[in-house]
Amino acid sequence: MATSSQWWLFAGAALLMVLTPGPNMLYLLSRSLCQGRRAGMISLLGVVAGFLLHMLAAALGLTALFLAVPLAYALLKWGGAAYLMWLAWQALRPGARSPFATRSLTADSPRRLFMMGFLTNVLNPKIAVFYLSILPQFIAPGADSVFRQSLLLGLTQIAISFAVNLLIVLFAARLAAGFAARPRWLATQRYVMGSVLAALAVRMALQPQRAG
Repeated sequence: MATSSQWWLFAGAALLMVLTPGPNMLYLLSRSLCQGRRAGMISLLGVVAGFLLHMLAAALGLTALFLAVPLAYALLKWGGAAYLMWLAWQALRPGARSPFATRSLTADSPRRLFMMGFLTNVLNPKIAVFYLSILPQFIAPGADSVFRQSLLLGLTQIAISFAVNLLIVLFAARLAAGFAARPRWLATQRYVMGSVLAALAVRMALQPQRAG
């Protein structure tokens, strides 16, 4: 299994990714602001179900991939680094929109809220790339079952994402109002986030190739 320092680094990467605005954050914020906390919580459960699907698919797929094509590890590393750099640009580019801007949504039933949360996450390219390109960099081939390592890291990511998204749902209105009143904070957040993402991308690209 990966070392403790590697696990903490992975947890930091997972936290950084969930704090980076994307489809999940936008949907949960908008739903909570427009329909209330209960709707946000139901939507969050759908998002978690989507995480579980991503995790299982990645765990099964990575196990086969590591056994069959060791070279794919290097390709995933470069793909993940490129995507992190793209996220950094999205945070730093001029005119980037704040995810805390209120969006108008019609009220939906609990079943539809759950399914929309599920589909938003399943079709979220940020999460797919995280599981297929970033998560493999923290697996130690030969140390333990790739499947078990993938599950442990996946559950870590899900727990971190759930905790952060729960806070977003519970405090959506306060967050939106607070950031709207402090536009400089939004700009600072974007620059800090973009810089950290870029640094993580460089670190991943420079990481030596592991032996299988």
